[in-house]
Amino acid sequence: MPEEAPMSTVDAEDAVLYEAGPPGVAILTFNRPDRLNAWGPDIAAGFYAGIDRAEADPAVRVIVVTGRGRGFCAGAHLGAPGSASGLGESMEKAGRTSLADLVGERPPHFVTTLRKPVIAAINGSCVGIGLTQALMCDVRFAAAGAKFAAVFARRGLIAEFGISWILPRLTSWGVALDLLLSGRTFLAGEAAELGLVKEVVAPDDLLRRALEYAGDIAQNCSPASMAVIKRQVYGDATRGVAEATSHAEVLLREAMPRPDVIEGIVSFLEKRPPQFPSLTPSDAWSARKG
Repeated sequence: MPEEAPMSTVDAEDAVLYEAGPPGVAILTFNRPDRLNAWGPDIAAGFYAGIDRAEADPAVRVIVVTGRGRGFCAGAHLGAPGSASGLGESMEKAGRTSLADLVGERPPHFVTTLRKPVIAAINGSCVGIGLTQALMCDVRFAAAGAKFAAVFARRGLIAEFGISWILPRLTSWGVALDLLLSGRTFLAGEAAELGLVKEVVAPDDLLRRALEYAGDIAQNCSPASMAVIKRQVYGDATRGVAEATSHAEVLLREAMPRPDVIEGIVSFLEKRPPQFPSLTPSDAWSARKG
């Protein structure tokens, strides 16, 4: 079975568990295993609260997101099988309802605007909005055998919540169209071949490996540098190369006086681990500009 995040002091009834991992790492665990962690208002609210807590905590430098049980997030929570008879009326009502009431107050791409790296440890089914959420994380690990699918066309829907933006950027136009038009299921091994996940790991080793990777970043990479690099990568996705290069020059001039640069060089020369300063809540605006 996929490794589950330790429960420690968290409330097992919470839709999303929040706990400390290795130094500098926070773990958010989707905690509705009975429905394969299908996305709903309860998970959305818990996820946003956990993300905000981790972003505001100077001790947290990296965030790991995973699921409890057999699913990472198996799409949107559509209700019990017995509710199918009233589905037409429900969908007509949904068409008149704010998306925030259905999936939460923030779109999945808000994860790309965070200052801190977000690592997905995909322990099982990763489907629909669950796939979108995972793809908006910065790095992804997957358990061997985990199932993926962009099932929107098979539900009569469209490519939702920004997946039509992120998927071609992680793979290619051809791969994105294949996955979106067919809605087919594919396994973790193919996801790695397509570039959607960094590594496929034995289920029992998944969380350990993701935390090992996150812990290394937390210990050895400048939080300020990572915040700016995230801003560059996602911002440059809509810029031409000349504009991206010019923008990088401005950012480099801003970075040079920072203590992080001095510490990074001195620690390298002294052959010791770096001691980079943490981000504080007051750093939020400067880290997200541009």
